[in-house]
Amino acid sequence: MSLRDWCWIILLGAIWGCSFVFNAILIREVGPLWVASLRVGIGALGCWSVMLALRKPVPRDPRLWLQLGLLGVIAYAIPFALFPLAQTHLASGVAAIINALTPMVTAVITHFWIGGEKATRTKMIGVGIGFIGAAILVSPSLSSGGDSQLWAVAACLGATLCYAISLNITRSYKHIEPTAMASIALTGGAVVATVLAFTTEGVPVMVRPESYAAALAIGLLSTAFTFQVMYRMLPRVGATNFATTTFIAPISALILGAVVLRESVLPIQIVGMVVIFLGLLFIDGRIRKIWHRAPA
Repeated sequence: MSLRDWCWIILLGAIWGCSFVFNAILIREVGPLWVASLRVGIGALGCWSVMLALRKPVPRDPRLWLQLGLLGVIAYAIPFALFPLAQTHLASGVAAIINALTPMVTAVITHFWIGGEKATRTKMIGVGIGFIGAAILVSPSLSSGGDSQLWAVAACLGATLCYAISLNITRSYKHIEPTAMASIALTGGAVVATVLAFTTEGVPVMVRPESYAAALAIGLLSTAFTFQVMYRMLPRVGATNFATTTFIAPISALILGAVVLRESVLPIQIVGMVVIFLGLLFIDGRIRKIWHRAPA
């Protein structure tokens, strides 16, 4: 990849890491469903603004709108609610580390998906290592001194499962213009999340300026902006190279969580992060390349 592409990947990873801090700020005043509603709703408005600015054609097939709307519920509404729900008992950095398991969960789902890519032995080793890292992360929750709750870790894992399923579904919509697909899917997720938020959490009340700033940042920056860049970079750099953003997000989340929110991360959780990253190296093929290159 070019230096420019690497700079974009580092930037995107850092921004996605920030989203966990934005979640932590928002859940001080609103419930997790409203966090999801604000994120996908503002993100949808941002994507539709790009659609209008670029004069992209809007699909008119009602069936396609329904399908992409349901995809938005799985890909955005559910995971974007699960992460802030988990962060009521989980540090931002730890949630971001668990999010780094997404490529591993995706490898497993894709292996069993109809028409999906079968996992190689190296990938399965990476998946195993990754889940060992997750078990290390969970270990403080099993002791009385741990800050992280087991159910919160399970919620984060549920979010990664949603991402994995939605990535496999998205493959069947390659013919749809990326900006239109993101706009419609986010709209569907926003409608469902908002209805559920009103029904279960009532009318939101935000009085802190930082809450409004976090809502705008997570919607426009962490969602609308990053999705526009992502859909344009993927065809050029490939999914494997793009997956390296998962290395960056936990680092920025840990740093910002400690500086902005005064969160603490246990040393054992740092060990878990390192183990997960090792698993990622196996999954994306870098370990195998290093082995083949070593004799030379």
